[in-house]
Amino acid sequence: MTRLRATLALGLVLAAVLGLTGATVRVPFVALGDGPTFDVLGAQDGRTIIDVSGSVPTFPTTGQLRMTTVAVTSQVTLFGAIAMWISGSHEVVPREQVYPSGQSSQQVDAENTRQFTQSEDDAQNAALHYLGYPSAVQVGDVTTPGPSVGLLRQGDRISAIGGRPVTTPQDVVDAVGAVRPGTPLVLTVVRGGATSDVTVVTAPRPGDATKGYLGVTATSVVDAPASIRIGLADVGGPSAGLIFATAIVDKLTPGDLTGGKDIAGTGTIDASGRVGPIGGIRFKMDAAHHDGATAFLVPAGNCAEAVRNAPSGLTLARVSDLREGVAAVQTLAAGRIPPTC
Repeated sequence: MTRLRATLALGLVLAAVLGLTGATVRVPFVALGDGPTFDVLGAQDGRTIIDVSGSVPTFPTTGQLRMTTVAVTSQVTLFGAIAMWISGSHEVVPREQVYPSGQSSQQVDAENTRQFTQSEDDAQNAALHYLGYPSAVQVGDVTTPGPSVGLLRQGDRISAIGGRPVTTPQDVVDAVGAVRPGTPLVLTVVRGGATSDVTVVTAPRPGDATKGYLGVTATSVVDAPASIRIGLADVGGPSAGLIFATAIVDKLTPGDLTGGKDIAGTGTIDASGRVGPIGGIRFKMDAAHHDGATAFLVPAGNCAEAVRNAPSGLTLARVSDLREGVAAVQTLAAGRIPPTC
């Protein structure tokens, strides 16, 4: 905040010296504010946002599950920044906090799109895993050079490490990280329908040379006769995962999960259903409340910030994983208060 004051003051001085007006002088900041919300149980531009097909039964839903966003104003003038800062309607932050130095806005947008797509995949896997469909760990990328080159391939399924079953990517991370570099690990691998044992000698993990490293990206796949398409345009980042997964559970289970209520939320999710914190929760809660939500699913890691900034009348439900998220929605549907922040 001190840096913001100093920069804005310097901008005013330069504007006066150069005979410029604060309405045209750009400052190296961006403004964060309330973004649009989307009911993911509904439709956008006439198309269902979450569409489920395949040989699985789906069930009608009522109520709303709203994903929330933060609006970013990237072209900020001196006077505009001062006005937003004074009014409190926006948070004015250094530009590199949103657009890191050395990256173009196009590169940042591309990364946000990638994260959003990954969140869709993780939400599907988390929901199907929650519903009891069998999950498996699949090899994504194989790092070159790396200890698994020539031994593991993209698409291989890892069913066990050292004789112990693994069913999530985190199981792989934990099993490999528990041994020291240079340790031979026997992986049970399914490739093309055939099962075999593959021995990989672990390398030092980047960032922590005391732990083992396979040099592969482990991803989660769920074997289910369902095809799920999530279609939502012009949205980026990973923070819709929790709401996507909860909506998929609603569509694939009998009864009405929301009880007709308007519930919003945010939070990343991994394929095993764990929920992670996000940024901009103040603006997401404000937008959700403005759009009619009466309750908000809050990642446990955001609870302290959420309590400080929650709009009056918005119930906050503390969520650490998908199971807690679904339970919170069921509790709200029944007219009760779930565990709160």
